[in-house]
Amino acid sequence: MTDNPGFIFTIIAFLLVIGPLVFIHEMGHYLVGRWFGVHAETFSIGFGHELKAWHDKRGTRWRIGALPLGGYVKFAGDAGVASEADPAWLELSPEERQRCFPAKPVWQRALIVLAGPVVNLLFAALVLAGFAYIHGENVTPTRIGAVVEGGAADAAGLRPGDRILAIDGEKVELFPQLSKAVMTRLPGEEVTLELDRAGRVMEVPLALGTRVERDRFGNEYRIAQIGIQAAESVQRDVSLAEAPIVGLRRTGELIAMMANGLVDIITGRRAISELGGPLKIAQISGEQAALGPEALIAFIALVSINLGFINLLPIPMLDGGHLFFYGIEAIQRRPVSPRFQEIAFRSGMALLLGLMVFVTVNDLGSFGLWRGLSGLIG
Repeated sequence: MTDNPGFIFTIIAFLLVIGPLVFIHEMGHYLVGRWFGVHAETFSIGFGHELKAWHDKRGTRWRIGALPLGGYVKFAGDAGVASEADPAWLELSPEERQRCFPAKPVWQRALIVLAGPVVNLLFAALVLAGFAYIHGENVTPTRIGAVVEGGAADAAGLRPGDRILAIDGEKVELFPQLSKAVMTRLPGEEVTLELDRAGRVMEVPLALGTRVERDRFGNEYRIAQIGIQAAESVQRDVSLAEAPIVGLRRTGELIAMMANGLVDIITGRRAISELGGPLKIAQISGEQAALGPEALIAFIALVSINLGFINLLPIPMLDGGHLFFYGIEAIQRRPVSPRFQEIAFRSGMALLLGLMVFVTVNDLGSFGLWRGLSGLIG
């Protein structure tokens, strides 16, 4: 029996996840731009039909759009929300030009663009630091206490008392590190474990097993596993001073896992159908909200890392694409040609729109809706 949250509840949860993350992302751009003296003409949360708008004393138009799947800050001198330079800025007075984004040196423009993703990552690190301070840190060593009968470890000959030192050459000292390393691999994948057995170091080949999990909402997950239990569970307290370090480290680990997952999809190790879009995020938002505030906050931190990571990819229209062009500009001492930028931005827009369509269709398929919609259409 499933316990799925209602539609309205899911929409509200989705807005609670996406809205604040878009706001702090764009606020990062806005604040660093303001620090460097760039005038922000528009600060928008969401796209499309304008639901509400107002002007502040600096002349910035703050608006809320009907489609809450992103946002933008339009600086003076931009031709559009993608930060293409508007040739008209050159016709302004010297004083007005100094307030325009294109007038700033390349390093300042790069920092303004970089600020959005960085703020997302720092926000997530702060949330994870709070969890570490409240709940402590799992420092369970990788010594095996029990081997699941008939599991992958049992078939490979692992024994209680063995201590796992590495998996495919990746050093692990704690069970959480081992769990993360296994999670990035596929069920059935062949790995090599380095063990310490009574002081003797040895290598053992192992085919990862499969654990099927179903949550209370009816979702099914197939997860790779070794099939072992820890000899002991060790949890240590994290001080307030150390918590930010733990938060930053956990953020870095999650970024690495996302990067590995993206590489796996690009190289074909994982199916592209594993990509999720706004509908999937909305579904999970509702489910996590139903589990309680702490689960929802943890999910917000995860989405914030994802938002920061994705925006740093060198794809035109994303922050990483702008940073890529600024890197070229810094090397060749002149901006990339407007024609090349236009082609790149159009290509990037087509790529992002195509990806959006794909993940939306993929989400509908995962919900079992696509077949029903196809039946209605046909």
